[in-house]
Amino acid sequence: MKGTKGRRRFLDYPRQGREGPRRWLPSWRQWLGLLSLGMLGLAGLLAVVYAKIDVPDENELAGKQATVYHWSDGSEMVSVGAVNRQNVTLDKVPDSVENSVIAAENETFYSDAGVSLKGIGRAVVSMVSGGETQGGSTITQQYVKNTYLSQDQTVTRKVREFIISLKVSNQKSKHDILRGYLNTSWFGRDSYGIEAAAHAYYGIDANRLNPSQGAVLAAVLKGSEQYDPGLSKANHARAVARWEWILDRQVTTGKMSKEERAKYRTFPEPRKLSKPTSQAGQTGYLIDVANKFIKARTGLTDKDLARGGYHIHTTFDKERTRRLEKAVNDVRRKEIDPKHREADDFVQFGAASVRPGDGAIVALYGGPDATKHFSNNADTSAVPAGSAFKPFVLAAALQEEVEDGEGGEDGEGGEDGEDRKTAPVNGEQTPAEKLGGALLMGQSPPFVQAGKRIGLERIRDLAVQAGLRKESMAQLEQTFPLGTSAPSAIRMASAYTTFANGGLHQEPYAVSGMTYDGKKVPGLSRPKAEQVLDAKVAEQVSNSLRIMGWLTLGRDGGLGPEQPVAAGRTEPGDRMKSAWFIGSPSAAEPGFGPGTGAKTGKVVRPDRAPGAGESNEPTTAVIMFRNKAGTPALLPMQGVGGAKSKLGTTLPPKVWQAYQQGS
Repeated sequence: MKGTKGRRRFLDYPRQGREGPRRWLPSWRQWLGLLSLGMLGLAGLLAVVYAKIDVPDENELAGKQATVYHWSDGSEMVSVGAVNRQNVTLDKVPDSVENSVIAAENETFYSDAGVSLKGIGRAVVSMVSGGETQGGSTITQQYVKNTYLSQDQTVTRKVREFIISLKVSNQKSKHDILRGYLNTSWFGRDSYGIEAAAHAYYGIDANRLNPSQGAVLAAVLKGSEQYDPGLSKANHARAVARWEWILDRQVTTGKMSKEERAKYRTFPEPRKLSKPTSQAGQTGYLIDVANKFIKARTGLTDKDLARGGYHIHTTFDKERTRRLEKAVNDVRRKEIDPKHREADDFVQFGAASVRPGDGAIVALYGGPDATKHFSNNADTSAVPAGSAFKPFVLAAALQEEVEDGEGGEDGEGGEDGEDRKTAPVNGEQTPAEKLGGALLMGQSPPFVQAGKRIGLERIRDLAVQAGLRKESMAQLEQTFPLGTSAPSAIRMASAYTTFANGGLHQEPYAVSGMTYDGKKVPGLSRPKAEQVLDAKVAEQVSNSLRIMGWLTLGRDGGLGPEQPVAAGRTEPGDRMKSAWFIGSPSAAEPGFGPGTGAKTGKVVRPDRAPGAGESNEPTTAVIMFRNKAGTPALLPMQGVGGAKSKLGTTLPPKVWQAYQQGS
């Protein structure tokens, strides 16, 4: 009877003898029973999964495939591979390096069962909830992922990793697991394994690494993109902090004495970054831009790409890239003479061509040689735009007039609290029309006043919508409309295509397609074009830029009387430390006669439909600046190219012309 009562009490639901909410709340015995059943079920499920999942054969990590980059016509640009790895035994790895890796990655390596329930649980929850992918794996789990599984961040792969790690931990010794881990781990700089990493970072065999150098290599295991000290100042700071932590951690765990730790107070700087000779010339810069696009769209990392097996079809036109490089080299050879003019020292060029129709990056010039000059000048955000930024201010002023009903109403106050009065009085020009004349005549004060009237945030937001990156925008100070922001050549070319496209912005892209083992890699689809400017506004800005091209290059722009040029540029009066020219061949004739353009300061308002007659020739941005390696500030431009160059502002247009006319 007692057993029956006990059974009835457990099964009795809703609970008899209880009233209100307590009748429906399970008792503690019921909760305990349900929990026990759940744990038994989970244990049974894990037992079944454990029995069904076998340790697979090792994957094809050992560099049997290369990654091939293709030109836009499908021909091969370069083959990057195979995986840079040389296996070594643990007797070739100093104990201090092993201790650094264990302290950094898995302090309980020699005592744990090969898995971290807490770490894998956190990773699974993050993935299921759509959060950021997380690690939290033990050395054994990382070894299993490197050796037996793919790099996919999925729940299924994580479960398989967990089960296989348990089996591997039972089947292999800790010695073998650590050896395998050190030989398969990604250290950045195209290096898999400790031996390749020792050569990439310090130019020595792994057995010659000292404890301090070993701690640096252990630090980059966390992610070379964030911890390789040669990539950026931020990376260097992170690497130093983690290097110190790893050494201190070894003291805490008893693997290093305080006396030995005291010997390592100076960070052991690795060798400078280098690229393989196959990436010489412009190739390395092209790969850099393509990889950035891939990583931003697909979530793949440098580590994933370095494994090989990908076919990457870029948007880069082989012939245009050759012509652009030749144009820069020809102008440099003719105009830059550092042997006789000190001002011509440290002169650098960058350039990028973006197709208006779809945003394809068809060519770029990143520097003289990617294996010697590592910064990509086509993609740098460290050079102020100067007057080349002013068309965005003009566009903001014109857009304001459109939104205010073609200037019929007073708007809200600007930054100085005054009303924005855009309606002409007694036939006078509107503020935007006056601004158009100021653009053509190289005047700056009207743009400062426009910033106060329109609002700096409005100008910044329009420039970003047109294609510039918000992170490249300068602080919103009084001089902001004069071009203190530092967009890249790629982004400036892209943003200027927005004017040519009738206000329609298409994000620039560098990769048209990508496959792995013959299967399409998802995530590379481009976002749809977005109307960010009124079509009439875009046409008015384009018309001003056509006149600017006429003033800079001559009536035919050096291309022929039927193909004028819409162009933006820096002015000699900018007193900035850069020179820009952004030009786009156009099939439309610029209006430039009595009552228009520079003579009256009016913006031309043609009657033809926006975009009619436009060509799909790429918009090309050319940038020139002076930068001495190791110094953060740009050098002055005065005297570059000789006295006639007007602070060097004539040289980027010459590069552009040579590129357009090149053969």
